[in-house]
Amino acid sequence: MWQKFVQIWKIRDLRNSILFVLAMLVVYRLAAHIPVPGINITALKNLFGSNQLLGLIDIFSGGGMKNFSIIAMGVGPYITASIILQLLMMIIPALEKLSKEGEAGQRKINQYTRYMTVPLAMLQSYGMISILRQTGRGIIGTLTPFQMLTIMITVSAGTMFLMWIGELISERKIGNGISLLIFAGIVSSLPGAFAKTVAVFDKSQLISAVAFLAIAVITIAGVVFLTEAQRNIPVSYAKRIRGNKMYGGTDTYLPLRVNMGGVIPIIFAISIILFPPMVAQFFTRAKTEWIVSAAQWVITVFQNQLVYGILYFTFVVGFTYFYTFVIFHPQQIAENLQKQGGFIPGIRPGANTAEYINRVVTRILLGGALFLGIIAVLPLIIKQMTGIQSMVIGGTSVLIVVSVVIEIVKQIDSQLTMRDYDGF
Repeated sequence: MWQKFVQIWKIRDLRNSILFVLAMLVVYRLAAHIPVPGINITALKNLFGSNQLLGLIDIFSGGGMKNFSIIAMGVGPYITASIILQLLMMIIPALEKLSKEGEAGQRKINQYTRYMTVPLAMLQSYGMISILRQTGRGIIGTLTPFQMLTIMITVSAGTMFLMWIGELISERKIGNGISLLIFAGIVSSLPGAFAKTVAVFDKSQLISAVAFLAIAVITIAGVVFLTEAQRNIPVSYAKRIRGNKMYGGTDTYLPLRVNMGGVIPIIFAISIILFPPMVAQFFTRAKTEWIVSAAQWVITVFQNQLVYGILYFTFVVGFTYFYTFVIFHPQQIAENLQKQGGFIPGIRPGANTAEYINRVVTRILLGGALFLGIIAVLPLIIKQMTGIQSMVIGGTSVLIVVSVVIEIVKQIDSQLTMRDYDGF
């Protein structure tokens, strides 16, 4: 291991890329501690500490939302814009055609994503400010239209700034920039959570703490297994003769990952679960009594841990299937295999191959979807099993951290391998 670190450090380009990424992460963390004026930070932190759903959203802002910093929304609007564009590719033929044009088409799609991020950031910032004002905790006082617009523009500019930093990091080929920013936000919260746990630790909780650590290790091992797990479908290529040369005749495989959707299904599920109580917050001060009662009932129902856990698990499993079939197209894979002279042994090319791939994906997704669902509701399970409230394993956080670390290691290894080939 140390030999690899030494090898990385000796390669000038790779060393400079890693140092640049670290410098950008430092800038990101500094920005997360620059607050927007006029906000009661103490009341805001108390709100996020008492609301698990808001705490989960705060993960994607790297703690910026809890501090209401200039990057309070993090990269959330950019992620939302990316998801919306991927869904639009299913219903807009022009976008679907653009996605098949290789690198040039991807650049245009990225540009559309940036354009869409701006209005989404403005809209989400307005919604966030309105919800915080509706809580009645004195987080945000009375704002003039100019002050409201200033805050909206400030936090929206913060989102665009993070998007720019993420793209600069991605250009260095040391992991995905957006994922790295989320990763840095999660890791930065660990020391504070650990210190808080130690401060309130009691000897009577020793068994619970041991159980907590054991579950943490099992969770990390499970996430690594899920991230790397794949089903290999054998593929053979027929021999073709062109002139005096023979091509093909090789055997390979088609890798199908168990978790194709990553954390996107969890993000979808969070959005759906957050929507009803967010809307209900706007009607808690209505003049009509039955509307107020209905709003309070919705908020109470979604604050129930059992209801929240069941709905969350169900949505994650459902969206895992939905999102996988949005981004994965068995028909296209079958057509590409047929054009290249490839076939799955025992399966006829064309429609039969597409049907077989679809059946295999549907089966392996069951395990991946159930595991993702368990990862999502893991914090609730930990609370019930250990009784430790101050530091809970965030299954989503673990999934993001492990996935990002694996991606970084693979990209660095690929760069080292490429330089080894250059030596030959």
